Amino acid sequence: MGEKRLKAGKILLLSVKIAIGASLAIYIAEYLQLEYAASAGIITLLSVLTTKWGTLKLSLLRILTFLITAAGCWLILQYVRGDWIGFGIFLFFMVGLCELTGLRNTLSVNAVIATHILAAQDFSVDFLLNEFFLVLIGVGLAFVLNLFNGNRAHKKMLIKNMRYTEQQLQIILERLAGYLRREETVGSIWADIIRLEDKLKFFIEQAYEYQNNTWHFHPAYYIDYFEMREKQYGILHNLHYEIKKIRNMPEQAEVVAEYILYMKEHVTEMNNPKVQLERLHQVLADMEKTPLPENWEEFEGKAKVYHIMMDLEEFLIYKKRFVESLDEKKLRIYWNKENAGS
Repeated sequence: MGEKRLKAGKILLLSVKIAIGASLAIYIAEYLQLEYAASAGIITLLSVLTTKWGTLKLSLLRILTFLITAAGCWLILQYVRGDWIGFGIFLFFMVGLCELTGLRNTLSVNAVIATHILAAQDFSVDFLLNEFFLVLIGVGLAFVLNLFNGNRAHKKMLIKNMRYTEQQLQIILERLAGYLRREETVGSIWADIIRLEDKLKFFIEQAYEYQNNTWHFHPAYYIDYFEMREKQYGILHNLHYEIKKIRNMPEQAEVVAEYILYMKEHVTEMNNPKVQLERLHQVLADMEKTPLPENWEEFEGKAKVYHIMMDLEEFLIYKKRFVESLDEKKLRIYWNKENAGS
């Protein structure tokens, strides 16, 4: 429900920004007595459909490529007979240039400007300034309007998604421990794993969108967090296969199951896994002291259980690296701490 509400809010905000921005752009262009004033509204519409950082970058690129468009039209349209032929030649080169330079998102505005020049057959300074002001009004208003975003609600949703991810990882870990104990489980662990995979992809996309809609550089924290959880998810995905392959559970399986249940309680955002790693190493040391396997099946079972512990160590190391990557600013903002060891 929260995701649907956030999506509905985004659609409503986008609709309002486009409606106000396009209308205001046309009004300003008409007030300045510019020709093709309605095009300013179209340029605003095309520019609002991006994030805050995307709008800033796109605005600068559209102003830059306007100069290329004007020069290209001057070189082609005034010398090629047949308006439609010249326009086709212009688009051929413009599309190629935009594709080669990765500027495809500027092509629509360039085409609009080219149609104006094509219709007017006017290469005077006054007319080119008219076109430049249309672009400037369009991208300028889009930039201003994209300063208004529902970042507060977006941030709340990211935090909610973090709690959801932690809860799901804990559930999967508990189910894996149940597998090791040969306990009957309700539902499908595979369904839980697939569901979490789909959610994490969406959460990462949302984290990138949030970062691109704020001027601060530290929101990369949310991207790093969800990418870390995605890597941990991959470990649990492999663990599920490993555990299902074990035909005869060795005695150490119970110890590993107990450790998993202990570890899952610490799958939280603000946990430094140092203590969990120390305990894992102690469990491994105790396992090495057990008697050697008497037959191949015991050896195979013990080896696979040992491999599970190695995977759990990697699971914790991903979180350890995430914690170590936090600088003082991120710790202060997100963890209310001054250093990672606290």
